[in-house]
Amino acid sequence: MNCIIVDDEPLARDILEGFTGKVPFLELKASCKNGFEALEVLQNEKIDLVFLDIQMPDINGIQLYESLNYKPMVIFTTAYSNYAVTGFDLDAVDYLVKPFAYQRFLKAVNKAYEQLNQQKPAGTSASQRDFMFVKDGTKIVKVVFADILYLEGMKDYVKIVLKDRKMVMPLISMQNMVKKLPRGQFVRIHRSYIVSLSQIDSVEKNRVVIDGKWLPVGNSYKNQLMDALGRIN
Repeated sequence: MNCIIVDDEPLARDILEGFTGKVPFLELKASCKNGFEALEVLQNEKIDLVFLDIQMPDINGIQLYESLNYKPMVIFTTAYSNYAVTGFDLDAVDYLVKPFAYQRFLKAVNKAYEQLNQQKPAGTSASQRDFMFVKDGTKIVKVVFADILYLEGMKDYVKIVLKDRKMVMPLISMQNMVKKLPRGQFVRIHRSYIVSLSQIDSVEKNRVVIDGKWLPVGNSYKNQLMDALGRIN
């Protein structure tokens, strides 16, 4: 698995170079001190994985990654934990907060190796995963798509109702939440509701029943719902 390191700190690069050298399936192609060096390598080499610092001069790690047309897998390596949600929104394999031990590094690269073996394209989208990460208060929570019953928009938040009546409430708009959900598994039935198709028990007039709860179907969303259901008459 071809990889590169991108970090403006010499000590951080040295540590990562030592860590990658201990992993048999990693082949380090370059160790770059800034985003511009990394761009040159990425344009000329087939890179599977990038160990990417975030706080760097001129162009930070997030800006660098977002600028790429072809996105390899990425593991963010940074001293700042406050970028974690952004990292996962970019479908990062993992997010390592400095200083991290070799065991934590190895866990992250094993995840990347598994993704590559499953032949998932670099920059895997939410629709190809079976989960997403969201921020619920001060915690970053993993939400498995199969556990979602429905989602309800509540001003600046979205309430995600899960099986067993559990719920999380990330600070996110409904529009942005739609982008995180896999296509074909969820359908928006109202400006305030998105439902899991597999969890629908019945549809009656302008209502959908999920786990005993009636949810309204907006007039402008009826056709969208029927298309998702296969236009059953």
